Amino acid sequence: MYLRSWLSRLCRGLSSPVGRTTPPGWGSLSRNVVLSSHRRIPELSSFVVRTNTCGELCSSHLGQEVTLCGWIQYRRQNIFLVLRDFHGLVQVVIPQDESSASVKKILCEAPLESVVKVSGIVISRPPGQENPKMPTGEIEIKVKTAELLNACKKLPFEIKDFVKKTEALRLQYRYLDLRSFQMQYNLRLRSEMVMKIREYLCNLHGFVDVETPTLFKRTPGGAKEFLVPSREPGKFYSLPQSPQQFKQLLMVGGLDRYFQVARCYRDEGSRPDRQPEFTQIDIEMSFVDQTGIQSLIEGLLQYSWPKDKEPIMIPFPSMTFAEALTTYGTDKPDTRFGMKKYLKRKDIESIRQFATDHFNQEVLPIFLKANRNWNSTVAKFIMEEQRLELARLMETQEEDVVLLTAGEHKKACSLLGKLRLECANLLEMRGVVLRDPKLFSFLWVVNFPLFLPKEENPTELESAHHPFTAPHPSDIHLLYTEPKKVRSQHYDLVLNGSEIGGGSIRIHDAELQRYILATLLKEDVKLLSHLLQALDYGAPPHGGIALGLDRLMCLVAGAPSIRDVIAFPKSFRGHDLMSNAPDSVPPEELKPYHIQVSWPTDSEAEKSSLNQSHHLEN
Repeated sequence: MYLRSWLSRLCRGLSSPVGRTTPPGWGSLSRNVVLSSHRRIPELSSFVVRTNTCGELCSSHLGQEVTLCGWIQYRRQNIFLVLRDFHGLVQVVIPQDESSASVKKILCEAPLESVVKVSGIVISRPPGQENPKMPTGEIEIKVKTAELLNACKKLPFEIKDFVKKTEALRLQYRYLDLRSFQMQYNLRLRSEMVMKIREYLCNLHGFVDVETPTLFKRTPGGAKEFLVPSREPGKFYSLPQSPQQFKQLLMVGGLDRYFQVARCYRDEGSRPDRQPEFTQIDIEMSFVDQTGIQSLIEGLLQYSWPKDKEPIMIPFPSMTFAEALTTYGTDKPDTRFGMKKYLKRKDIESIRQFATDHFNQEVLPIFLKANRNWNSTVAKFIMEEQRLELARLMETQEEDVVLLTAGEHKKACSLLGKLRLECANLLEMRGVVLRDPKLFSFLWVVNFPLFLPKEENPTELESAHHPFTAPHPSDIHLLYTEPKKVRSQHYDLVLNGSEIGGGSIRIHDAELQRYILATLLKEDVKLLSHLLQALDYGAPPHGGIALGLDRLMCLVAGAPSIRDVIAFPKSFRGHDLMSNAPDSVPPEELKPYHIQVSWPTDSEAEKSSLNQSHHLEN
């Protein structure tokens, strides 16, 4: 009975009036499953003591008696006050007659940011006193009764967006910072996008939302993981840096389509653009290829994209890793602007100094003159044929400036890529708009190398991403002869120069996975015996992706930091300034876990502090 009822409700939902159709040609998308465009307006005052929100009242409410709850934002001459809630602002008229003395006393004596409940009649503002800048600017509330729900003590800062506060102060009093318009907007925008993502994946494409464990075991390779002690001596859990193994096991289990708004953890120390705990939209599918994953994500982003932003066009352009590195000097290029710049001589000297100070690398500028001569100290070292070929390859024109550097290919490209961004910084300081924050430029980067040489021992290999990424079908034979040349089936999604997602087609053959782990990466396969065993029991071909929700929302909202789109973030040192976490634990509480604290020496503490400073500078 329950199943029939559920199916009936599902069918009714899917047969609702046609709204936004999904593009054809994406496998199951061709069924043109749609959702209703006639969405109900949320009931914002259900179950609570207010009748309306402060931000919804307008001339259509004239004459109605309403009850409002909110914070006193502003008071003028004890005649008017502005009441604020999550939805907006409304002007309240403080009664002046003797019979309402108690109401006047409450509203005049309550400190700003106190919480009050008021009841009264919606009336028109006097002619000439309307405020077209306020959605409620045509009306005001003539108060009958008022109740002080909670008085506010002196605040550490004003709750106004234009009042400058240090980030440390904002994080220390995060519960106050959340009252600001910008934080309210950011968090509600995030909620709306996540809901649309769920709607797209579950209602339109049959994905299953599965919660995976937070307590797991150490995973070989990848980022450092947080350890959690157990009551068994010498044994620890690890907090997963992603649900990677679990989502692959769900595919072995026949779930077919999985997603999760997943909490992930990485112990990466102090990084300005990272958080030790973060959120990703985690996705995995069976019987899919790279094109299918990319089409899914393009459709998902287009469907969930905020209506107040410029619409995004799909499909997104694509570029190989080698092309990105050669052309832009990075595997996450900002494609909002090209390579042509209008630089002054002093800018060139600034760029050269930047390269020396930050990378200990010399950069030589070449100024192209009308007669095609090179005005550069390097000109005498380059033959005419080489000059012509370089000009052809770079499509240079008169008055262009070319920056040259020498060295190992990847390092040289990386340096030039950073100098390209530094050029953009210099120009934008002079008012040239190159990176419009309202413009969203997506790019797929594909064909990454499967392996990289280890920094500490270049003769050994490590996974470029993680050890479960499948090799490119054309390069499988190279695994046994020249593994450094093997390309992977990994793909990154880049937005405005930031990586917002990454994924791959996975290895579903146990023998191939075992060979890569044991022979090429020299990892202990016992740590992954459960996964290898599962792959032996009929694992389907599968692949997936994870979108970094924090970074995506930071770019969509135009926020200066990912901390501005997270309700309770950590500081750049990984601390919670509000609660002072992490905190010390008494020795007696550590005894059940058979561990004790080994305090660092002064020199070790100083070294740790220097490492943190280095991370912050970079």
